[in-house]
Amino acid sequence: MKRKLAAAFVFALLLTNCSAEKVNLSPISDNITDDLYTPSDLNIRAQTISYQSAISNLISTFPKFNNDAVDKEVNNLKLSLTNYIKSISSKNIKLQKKYFKNYVIYYKKIQKLRRYLNQDKDNVLNRYLVRIKTNVNLLKSIN
Repeated sequence: MKRKLAAAFVFALLLTNCSAEKVNLSPISDNITDDLYTPSDLNIRAQTISYQSAISNLISTFPKFNNDAVDKEVNNLKLSLTNYIKSISSKNIKLQKKYFKNYVIYYKKIQKLRRYLNQDKDNVLNRYLVRIKTNVNLLKSIN
């Protein structure tokens, strides 16, 4: 009795574990799945999102400096960075170049205006600019 029960159990186990999967012979579906989900593309996309979100967070927390010229250029820098991030998301190369160029122009203007700030505000501004520049350069290197 135990032998028949054990044989039935093994037979049932083999029957359920040896199920056949439907084979798809279409070359189109193989190419689609291979191209869409390559690990390197997913890694690059994750890095892009990470750098974009870091820049966005820095933009949203950027302080005011009580200097009209500096605040104006900071607002222009923030706008050009926001547009740069949007152009990367939309994969528009022409706009990426335009907004990156604008970012560089405003960055240089802010660097020149830093001398009119007191040392504490200059240090805060420098900290933000270094973090922004680092993330923008990393973002540019992977795109």
